[in-house]
Amino acid sequence: MRGTKHLAPSFNAMRILILGFLVAALTGVPRAQQPHFTSASSHLVVLAASVTDKDGGFVGDLEQSRFTVFDNGRRQQIRLFSNDDTPVSVGLIIDNSGSMRAKMGEVVAATVAFARESHPEDELFALAFNDDVQEAVKGRRFLLASDLTSLEESVSSLKPDGQTSLYDAIMKGLDRLDEGSRARKVLIVMSDGGDNASRATLDQVLARARRSDATIYTIGLFDADDPDSNPGVLKELAQTTGGERFLPVSAGPLLRACKRIAQDIRSGYTIAFEPSGLDNKYHRVRVQVAETNGRRLEVRTRPGYIALAPGHP
Repeated sequence: MRGTKHLAPSFNAMRILILGFLVAALTGVPRAQQPHFTSASSHLVVLAASVTDKDGGFVGDLEQSRFTVFDNGRRQQIRLFSNDDTPVSVGLIIDNSGSMRAKMGEVVAATVAFARESHPEDELFALAFNDDVQEAVKGRRFLLASDLTSLEESVSSLKPDGQTSLYDAIMKGLDRLDEGSRARKVLIVMSDGGDNASRATLDQVLARARRSDATIYTIGLFDADDPDSNPGVLKELAQTTGGERFLPVSAGPLLRACKRIAQDIRSGYTIAFEPSGLDNKYHRVRVQVAETNGRRLEVRTRPGYIALAPGHP
C-alpha cells in the first residue's frame, strides 16, 4: 500500500507548518528523530487532494509534474509532494438524537465498514450527540481502526434520544483532532444536518473548520419528509474543507459511501507549497492536474486557507 497520505491541510486551516514536521510525516521518521528546522522560509501550506477520472474512479499514481498549484491566482512552486498511504487521525461524529432510532443499525454497520477499509493504524475516536455531546467510546481518547470489536460494541450501545447539537459536536470533534498524533486529520459526520440544541452557530463552525487541518466528509441520514433535515449544511461543511457529501437513501448506499470515504483517504495526494504572503487573510487555492493519456481528470481539495502570520491567534 502507499505510504504518506496522512498530511492534509496544515493545522489551523492550513496554518503554516514547520518543514521538519512535514518531512518527518512524509518519510515516516519518528518525531524524536525528526530533523530540526527553524528558518522562517520553512513555513508551508499543505493540501490533501483527491484525483478522479470521468467515471469517478480514484487516480492515485500521478507524478508531481502533473500538478500545478495557484494561491490567489499566482502559480506556486510545489515544495513537497506525496501520494503514499500512511495512518490518519479520524473522528466519527454520530447523530444520536431521537430521529435516528430507526437508522442506528445501519450506522453501526457503516462505521465498522469504514474502519475495516481504513489503514489498520489509523487512530479513531467517536463522539455521539443529541442534547449534548458524549464520548461514544468510553475511557479511550483514540483507538486503532483495527480494533473493530471495541468500535462496534461502543457504537452499538448508543441509545438515540433527545434533540440535536450537531454544531457543538463538530466543534468538539475538531478540537479532539488537534490531539491526534497523525499529521492528516479527517472528520466524518453522520447526521441529517439539522440542529436545535447547540450553543455554537453554523458561522462559528465554518470559521473553525477553515482554521482547521481537517477534511470533513458528511453523510446525510434522513427521510425525504424529515422537516429538520438540512442537506445544505452538510454540503457546505464538506466543500469548505475539501471533503465530500453523501446522501445515501438506504443501507446499501450508506455502506458504499463509507467504503468510498476510506478509499478516498487512502488514495489521495499531499501537496505542500510556501504561501504567497502571511497577511492574516483568506487565500483561494486552485490545484490543476494535466490530462494523462487523454484522460480528463478532476481534482478536489480545500478551496482556500487563512494565511496566519506567526503569533496570530
